[in-house]
Amino acid sequence: MTRRVAVVMSGFPRVSETFALPELDALDRCGALGPVFSTKEGDGNPAQPEARALLGRVERIPEGDLRARSRWLASRLADGGIAALHGYFAHEPTALAEATADLLGLPFGFSSHAKDVRKLHPGELARRAQRARCVVACNDDVAATLERAGASVELIPHGVALERFQPGPTPPAGALRILAVGRCVEKKGFRVLLEACARLAVPYEVRVVGDGPERRSLESLACRLGIRPGVTFAGIVTHETLPSEYRWSAVVVEPTVVDRSGDRDGLPNVVEEALASGRAVVGTRVGAIASVLVDRVNGLLVEPGDPVGLARALASVADPDVRRALGQAGRQTVRAAYDAGARSRMFADTLGKRYEIDAG
Repeated sequence: MTRRVAVVMSGFPRVSETFALPELDALDRCGALGPVFSTKEGDGNPAQPEARALLGRVERIPEGDLRARSRWLASRLADGGIAALHGYFAHEPTALAEATADLLGLPFGFSSHAKDVRKLHPGELARRAQRARCVVACNDDVAATLERAGASVELIPHGVALERFQPGPTPPAGALRILAVGRCVEKKGFRVLLEACARLAVPYEVRVVGDGPERRSLESLACRLGIRPGVTFAGIVTHETLPSEYRWSAVVVEPTVVDRSGDRDGLPNVVEEALASGRAVVGTRVGAIASVLVDRVNGLLVEPGDPVGLARALASVADPDVRRALGQAGRQTVRAAYDAGARSRMFADTLGKRYEIDAG
């Protein structure tokens, strides 16, 4: 009997967590993906195209305390054929993976992404990380946190689907087309973007793709700044239409900040998707963004929370020659190091080795 890995997700499906889907697919393609469970419902948004194949396969874990839920999960896996349990975030999914693995006498491990490591008390993170057979981090920022906790970390950055996100025609002359993609929450820094745009002397149009609790306050801020006519809030889109948003743009902005709770992004998918699309990218020095963006080489980096510096960077990419050079270098960056297929195969190979299964 082929031994496989059971995976415990958080909410499924979630439109923002596209990074999980290629990795699960890679495990499935090599025959190593066992049952998949979620700790809660998805976000209620339309499912990403890649998630649809898993919709009928992901089983929701009933509500209850950790003991009850782990016993239920162990009963679902008692027939054998499972080599390990893997939590797809360091907090609740891994707590369930660990407790269930203990009941079954199996190893467990987890993948970590950004906020999930900060949801745990440092002592609990250290205990969990040191017990785990396999610990995967998707960016340098998270990897450093886990290493400080005593984990032996496999750094496997997420990749981007190069066949989906491809360069398009050069945007027409005229207003600078500025695109921002992400949830309307404080850490995304969209307030700073609007304040920067209010300082621009060049003509521009802004599209904010995404939704969230701050959307109305952002719309109000755009009105107060006197720029509302030039700002479009486009709402949520999936990967079926997101490539066309990048093709519309001249520059993609990732103005992320550290929010008042201390939360921050690691390496947003938007950065890699925009680079793959051949667009100039402006990001901030937060999390692991600078591990991909090299200032004035394949993008521009500014300090977080600095609308003056962001406005200056945006004004510089009003020059089409600057945009073209940055876009070409960015596409080369992701082709060389961030192809989703290669990264996902690395993920499957790593889990296969760590859990001692044949993932080939």
